[in-house]
Amino acid sequence: MPMNPRLLRPTSSTLDSDAAVYLNAVAQADGQQLEPAVRKAINDFVVGCKQDNLWSAIKASCILAGARTLNGALTPLRGSAPTNNGPFVSGDYARGGATPGLLGNGTSKYLNTNYAFTSTLQNNRHAAIRVSALQLSASHAYFGSSNAGSGSAFSQLVAANAAETFLISRLADETGNTSATANNVVGFQGLSRSGSASYIRRANQTDQTITQASVSANDNNMFLFARNFGGPSLYTSARLAFYSFGESLSLSLLDARVSALIAAIGAAIP
Repeated sequence: MPMNPRLLRPTSSTLDSDAAVYLNAVAQADGQQLEPAVRKAINDFVVGCKQDNLWSAIKASCILAGARTLNGALTPLRGSAPTNNGPFVSGDYARGGATPGLLGNGTSKYLNTNYAFTSTLQNNRHAAIRVSALQLSASHAYFGSSNAGSGSAFSQLVAANAAETFLISRLADETGNTSATANNVVGFQGLSRSGSASYIRRANQTDQTITQASVSANDNNMFLFARNFGGPSLYTSARLAFYSFGESLSLSLLDARVSALIAAIGAAIP
């Protein structure tokens, strides 16, 4: 028997309109409404992103935590729903606790976010994730895509060796840029480019300027838990609780909002 639609509506009239649409969609996917504390955490996140001028730059995003079911977690906050390949199953998903998020298997599971950067976003793009648990077993990609047809220019974040002693990042460029161990940590990690000569990489609550010229290209769809190099490769078994792709933005402000969101969900769902 279908659920009474009245039970699926957010109960607070003070919800932000975009947050209410998202919460209602998650409730439809879950079959029931989220707990008040989880709804508040998500509403606060949306309101905060708008206050910080982040919301309009986020074009494709999922909160991979908080929802009661995997289907709820794959409900898009912004943009199109990702395609579940592998596929991920309910046992791969933890909605709360110390390590919330979706767990990769390092061999076959990935999300096609159905979002692709275009040539018009060559110097105006960001990619960000929230890592709940590292892989620490083999080289792997948290996310990535090559430009269609050549594979020379990438937007990606790759742990380049089994010990994860450094990361390789690219953002619309042809040369991988390595980072030290301190940048490969649990928490928010992101890349943002607002010009042709360099981009910002953020990890461990620290911004780093990477001097690397951009390359004009139309990209393939961005993959999560793998990179799209004419198909999935470098699968990860890390656990991720959030992703966002879109136009350039302040990584430090997005970091603060995502970190507060995941902490609030963890407190509401121990």
